[in-house]
Parts: sequence; structure tokens; C-alpha cells
Amino acid sequence: MFLFRKSVSFATTSYSKISLSGNTRVRYLKISPSCHENSAANKKISIPNRIKRSSTAILEALASTVGDDPTAAHYKYHDDPFLIPTSNLTKKTYAMAQESGRKAARWIREEHRDLFMHKNADPPIPAFFPKMIFTEESEVDEQCLRNLVNNCETNDAIFVYKLMKTKNIEISNEMKQAVLELVCFCNNEDLQSDEFLEEYWLKQESLQKERSRRTWKDGDIAEQIFKEIEPKTSETYSAIIRGMCKYYQAERGYALFQEALEKQIQLDTKTFNAIISVANLLKDTADLKWELVKDILKQMSEHNLKPNLYTLNATLATISSIGNLRIARNSALKTLSEFKKLGIEPCLATWYYVLIIFCRERGPVSHVIVDILNEIQHKEFTIQDPKDTYFFATAMDVCRNHLHDKILAKRVNELLHVGNNYDLIGDPNKESIYYRHYFALLCQTEPLEEFMKIYDLLVPNVYIPEPGIMSEILKALDVNGGLQYIPKIWSDMVIFDHINRESLVTMILKMMVENKPNPEDVSQQNLTEKFGEIAMDIFTKIEEQSENAKIKKSDFTGKLLGDILKLLSDSNRWEDAQKVFKKLDKNQHLIPGTPSSESIESYLDLCIKEKKPSEAINCLEYGAENGFDSSKIAKKIRNSFTLSENHQRKVSRILDEESSDDE
Repeated sequence: MFLFRKSVSFATTSYSKISLSGNTRVRYLKISPSCHENSAANKKISIPNRIKRSSTAILEALASTVGDDPTAAHYKYHDDPFLIPTSNLTKKTYAMAQESGRKAARWIREEHRDLFMHKNADPPIPAFFPKMIFTEESEVDEQCLRNLVNNCETNDAIFVYKLMKTKNIEISNEMKQAVLELVCFCNNEDLQSDEFLEEYWLKQESLQKERSRRTWKDGDIAEQIFKEIEPKTSETYSAIIRGMCKYYQAERGYALFQEALEKQIQLDTKTFNAIISVANLLKDTADLKWELVKDILKQMSEHNLKPNLYTLNATLATISSIGNLRIARNSALKTLSEFKKLGIEPCLATWYYVLIIFCRERGPVSHVIVDILNEIQHKEFTIQDPKDTYFFATAMDVCRNHLHDKILAKRVNELLHVGNNYDLIGDPNKESIYYRHYFALLCQTEPLEEFMKIYDLLVPNVYIPEPGIMSEILKALDVNGGLQYIPKIWSDMVIFDHINRESLVTMILKMMVENKPNPEDVSQQNLTEKFGEIAMDIFTKIEEQSENAKIKKSDFTGKLLGDILKLLSDSNRWEDAQKVFKKLDKNQHLIPGTPSSESIESYLDLCIKEKKPSEAINCLEYGAENGFDSSKIAKKIRNSFTLSENHQRKVSRILDEESSDDE
């Protein structure tokens, strides 16, 4: 397409032939030669300055044109309906299986490196190269050691360092310092690869119970290198102190900290922050912990060190461990005030610590989250502290359990979806905790129709309700008369592997039995038939579980089978109801409990409707054996059927046996 300025005049009769690429048509436009020449002479070409962009700028621009689709599966799952996991267990299994495949591929590459000596890419990509293997006979030097340190290959770096010491190869203090910093940061182990995040998150989840457990390796290579470095510099002390504090060897780290100060060695802000972060492990009482933190902050001031955001967060982290609520709150407020004067802007981790200080489970109610949201609402955050990812789950926990306020919960959820804030929700476990609290609060406080809209939006690709939350949802349906949603919820329970939860199955059966659908309500039409289908589905799945010894099974009870029988009878499913009754009748001695009288009466009505006197008499016999009102059942049978002499004798015999048993 060709664009012309509006001011161009097409007054002359000369024509210009324009050929359009890819098109056989010819377009003739009337153009003024004088106007064309003047515009070409006066037009100046202005080349804009080059804008430096990232390697992913084009992808980011394209992504900005497409909004997030919560109904789509996570990108780590293949876009195939037969492969997308539909339960929390299968999600975790699927993700771990992917990483297991990567590990297997890496193992094959390392074990059969001779098969992978070809050039994978041009220019070569070092990450594709097989890992170098070092032995006692390897030729090593300081440059080799430097490369290992730069690539964070901790185990190989330690091996080469020891090999160089054995061969009496000189190592400079600069290189020793680099190795010391690496082993202190990694605690003498290789770092977790970024390719295996799911495994890392799973380990972190299991380590939550072992928080603050000392894992520093005493007397290992880090302490040996520290002793070898002479003279010891500020960087030497800082590396060993930070490493010990990171892995909770607090006493020895603090001792080296005091030793450095006594030798008048200038330590940096990060080292002071590390000591503050473990101050709660150095003192026992609340007063002593707070006094120690204040002393360290004063020493920072004396050494002309300016505190930073991590100083603020380390201080609040220590305050959060103080059991005395009054001291903890007052200390936190003083800390926030002082750091605000210094112009230090809090991050999400800061507000996370404030929440756990003020909103304690057994403490008085605090509305500090209102002030926090007023401060940060509509702001976009980037990761600045590892604890940033704890804020949203904790904030939603406070909204649900501490305040029970759905308006605040919606404000937190709104903040989560500002810009790229969703990146800070954390690993899948924290995301699941966040939505667990959100769903539990909304299903108790939100109108049922509005809650189900949110449910349809987020389940199952963003969040899969756990059994406890599914129980809360069923209660909400029961209280609000949401019978029309039961078929959908049951379908989801099957997909989410909740059918082996006896409490959930019993609850949904009870709801269907006790709440009769209203045929005049359009949303509840044909529900009776659907309830019958669900009841038979429950019966079939429990039967399958009982046949499979590997599956944790739900056992039949008289009450459960009775509810199934009633629903099948009400929906006129004769063959299915007969099958369930036979199960109930033949296994009386194995099935605990008995069905309700309403269940037996519903089945009897179905027998009458289907004109099955023999089955009705079997129902009478079962009722007589299990303490039901046999005379009432017999009367109904005699009034509804024209019984043969054989049937009459059988009814009389059952009644006579019952009367003799009563005597």
C-alpha cells in the first residue's frame, strides 16, 4: 500500500505506472510532477538513534499482545489433553518425570562421551560439552582451577585444589580466596542445576520442617583454606563468616566476626547482615536477641557502613523469631521507621516479615495488612530477596485465617496480577497454598454463582482443590442449595483422584439424598437422572477398588449402599438398583451398618413400579432380618400386588418368623 500526504494535489494529466509486488494488477495514479519534485527536494531523512534491546525483546513484545489464559495448562505440560496431568500427584509426578528424563540424557552423555565428540553447534556452546573428568594423573594448573571456580563446579574445584597441594603446585592467595568463596557459598557441594527446578522445589518443601538446622561442614575444606591464607584479609573473614551463617553454624561464625573486629579488619555490610540473620540462634531470650541486633547495627554505624535492604530484612527476620509479641511489634515498628529515614524502600520480603510478626496464630487480631496493601497496591515488583516469594501465600493466609476478610483477599489477588507480580508467587507448593486459602475463604463468603465462576476459571489448570477444600466446596453447595453443580463437582472429584476419600463420597451422597431437585427450576431439571448416574458411578468405582489390592480403597457400608440404592430407585434405574440390593443382601454379614428405612422403601416402590413381586418379597425378608417394620412393608406388598399362593405363604412365613423372634 502507498500512502500520500493529503496536501498533495493531483491536478495534472500525467500518469505513473506502479507495479505491486505479488499482484498482477496495475494501478494508475494521477500525480503532479512539480509537487513530486518539490517534496523530494525538501524532505529530510531522519534516522532515529539505536535503541539497545535485550535478546528477548521481540518475544516480550509479542507476548505483551496476548493476555494470560488461566484455562490453559502450564507450559511445562505438553499441550495434549491425554497427557496434561489432572491431579496434584500426577502434576508432581509428571514434572519430576521430565527432569528424570533430562538426568538420564545427561548421564548417557557423561558415560558414553565418546559418542558425543561431534560439534553440536557453531560457534561451540560449552554447556553441550561432556564434563571433564579429573584423576590423580591429570595435569592441572591454576588456570584449570580458575575455570572450575568460574563455572561453579565445586566438587571438581575441591579435587583439583587438593591435587595441586599434593603435587606441590603453587596456588596464589587470590586463587585460594576464590576457592574459599565458592566452597563457603556452596557448602562444599555442587550447586543445584537450573534444569532441575522441580527437584529443588521438592527438596525445599521437605526441608521446611528442618528450618535453621545446622548443615555447615565443620573442619572441612573451607576451614582448611581459611587457615592457609596468610595474611587474612577482610574478604577472607567475610567469606568464611557468611558461609557459616548461611548454613547455621552461628556460634563459630560470630566468634570469627568478633575476632575480625578485634584485629580491626574492616568487614562489609553483607557480613554484618549475615550475623544479624542468625542473631536469634546466638541468644535465648527476646531482650537479649534484640539487644544483640542493636549492638551489631551500632557497630555498622561505627565502621561507617551504610545499611541496605538486606540489613532491614535480616533485622526483621530476627525480630520475627522473638516470642514476646510486645517486644517484637515495638522493635519492628522502630526498625521500619529508622530504615525509612535512611531512604531504604521495603520489598515484598520485608512485608512478609511484618505479617508474621503482627499476625500470629495465637496473638491479638492485627489489621497491619490493610496498611501494607495501601502502601503497595498497584505496584509491580521484581525479585530482590529469596523471601519475596513467601509474601503472597502468607498474605492470603492472613486474609483467611487471621481476619476472614474476602475484600482484603481480593485486593491481594489483584496485586498478584499487576504486571509481572505473578512471577513472585513462588514454586508450585506456594502457589497451591495461596489458592487453597483463597478458595476456602471465597467458598464461605462469596455468593455461590460468583464463586463457581472463579472455580471454572482456575480449576484445574491453575489450581486443583485438595480434599479439605473440596469438602468446603461441597458444604457451600449444600448450604446454598447448589444442587445443579453437583454433577460437575463429582466429575472433577473423579479426575482429581478424590474418589477414594470416603468422607467426600459420603458427603456428596448425603447431599443428593437429602436435597430433592426442584423440577420447576430450570437449572435443576433432569438432576434426578444425573444423581442416579453419579450413584452408580460411585458403586462401580468402589467395586473396582475392592478388586485392586494396590489401590487404597473405600469400603462399602450399609449407609453408603443404602444412599446409592435410594438414588438409583428414585431415578428408576431398575437393573442397577437390583444389583446394589443383591450386594447389600448377600453380604449382610460383611457390610457394617444398615441402610435407612427410606432407602428400603424407595427400592420397594421401584419393585412395585416394575411389577416385581419376588424382588419385593426379598426386600421384605431383608427388612425382617435387619429390624425394619416388616408389617408395614408386607401390607404395602399385599395392597400393590395380586400375590400367588406361593408368594402369600412366603410373606406369611417371614412375618411369623419375625414374630417368633420377637417373643
